Amino acid sequence: MSAGAPELLLEPESVSESVEIVPGDILARSPRQLFWRRFRRDRVATASAAFIIVLIVVAILAPLVVKLLGLQGPNVQNPNALDAFGSPTGPSAAHPFGVDQLGRDVASRVIYGARASLIVGIVGTLVATLLGTAMGLLAGYYRGWTDTFISRTVDVFLAFPVLVLGLGIGAACEVRGCFSIGGTKLIQPGIVTVIFIIMISSFTYIARIVRGQVLSLREKEFVEAAQSLGASDKRIIFKEILPNLVAPIIVYSTILIPQNILYEAALSFLGVGIDPSTPSWGAMIADATSIFKQAWWFMTFPGIALLVTVLAFNLVGDGLQDALNPRTSK
Repeated sequence: MSAGAPELLLEPESVSESVEIVPGDILARSPRQLFWRRFRRDRVATASAAFIIVLIVVAILAPLVVKLLGLQGPNVQNPNALDAFGSPTGPSAAHPFGVDQLGRDVASRVIYGARASLIVGIVGTLVATLLGTAMGLLAGYYRGWTDTFISRTVDVFLAFPVLVLGLGIGAACEVRGCFSIGGTKLIQPGIVTVIFIIMISSFTYIARIVRGQVLSLREKEFVEAAQSLGASDKRIIFKEILPNLVAPIIVYSTILIPQNILYEAALSFLGVGIDPSTPSWGAMIADATSIFKQAWWFMTFPGIALLVTVLAFNLVGDGLQDALNPRTSK
């Protein structure tokens, strides 16, 4: 040290006292905490998620909700609810959404119709996601002939028009079912047929997305490290690669749900799959086309329910995409 320059001495005690950690302070946030913090900031997505939760509860408790509202059952035909000419009547105190041409309460049918839409949308998307994820993992990790076979199979399914394919499968399976194994029909008439149609038309998108992600992840250093340590392919796929795919799978699955709900409505509109005695928003809209000028409420209320539900799922999907994006500011 040069002459005349003051000496700077730091005592050990002063160093230790300069950084003080108060018990209870949060030093870091977990990925789950970061996700919830980001998602909670999006008020629109949060409100949409709350609406979906309420809708699911209403669909599950549909009989109780209808009873509490003092409405008649969805398939109860009440001639007294029609006017003197036998035409459907509009919204009233006894029938908030009016009645259809058979005297059935539209509000009750809209509430029960949520069941069909949610079951098909959620279950169909879940099955399609599981199938698409499995095929994408195999194609992206093993590559070679496995990738070629799976990718060409996906391309074949993508080449089919969804509604035309649905009409063909629905017509083949709507009476006695189809795809028999050991005398048991795997695809039963009714809502199972619609779920099957949605599954084979939706798994392709998940499969292609997962395949592209796996092709990128398998070249990362942590996969090479696992391979150098002698980890099996099964362990690498399920322990190393799959956890890194959870976020995109959740986002794209959430976006697929409203699309599949619209598929169910379109198929019900065309008279495929759903039992006519089962209330469905698509079937209600189809029944209302011939009497829309005289009974606008018969199409309006199930149409609004379908619109709001699809919009809510889309908004939640956008919110999840932003919350799970690692580039989002903390």
